[in-house]
Amino acid sequence: MVPTLILGYGNVDRQDDGVAWHVMVDLENRLGRPGPFNPEDGFPLADTPPDLIFVLQLTPELAETVAQYQRVCFIDAHTGNFKSPIELSKVTNEFQASPLTHHLTPSSCLAMSQTLFHGEAFAVLLSIQGYEFGFSHDLSQQTSKLVQPAVDMIWRWLQTNN
Repeated sequence: MVPTLILGYGNVDRQDDGVAWHVMVDLENRLGRPGPFNPEDGFPLADTPPDLIFVLQLTPELAETVAQYQRVCFIDAHTGNFKSPIELSKVTNEFQASPLTHHLTPSSCLAMSQTLFHGEAFAVLLSIQGYEFGFSHDLSQQTSKLVQPAVDMIWRWLQTNN
């Protein structure tokens, strides 16, 4: 497998916003790797792809990391801006201005990676429907049911060439 990064982001203290963490832990288990018990521990780098990184939010500093990979799968929660509860879509290299000062989109991260570090990663975004965003580490029942189908979707993507 070519150098591949699974880059999940969200706030695990805000219920469904942290769905990427839950998906990544289940993916790590499917890969036969011991995953971390909490997000603060981070995912250990593996001998074989994919590498997994979980962060609170995308930041410009991640562009250099993204540039080191040929394929990247971003994972995040969405609130209904997509057609289906789980959607895998190609990420385009495009800087997107944001009204939020601390917000970076996967497209902007990919654009920075290519512009600043000559990265050539093919990237996708796996977006998972979030329903509840209260102060809790537990996912809502609706989003919890989407974790395994999301892992299955990533697993299939890992088996392809793009």
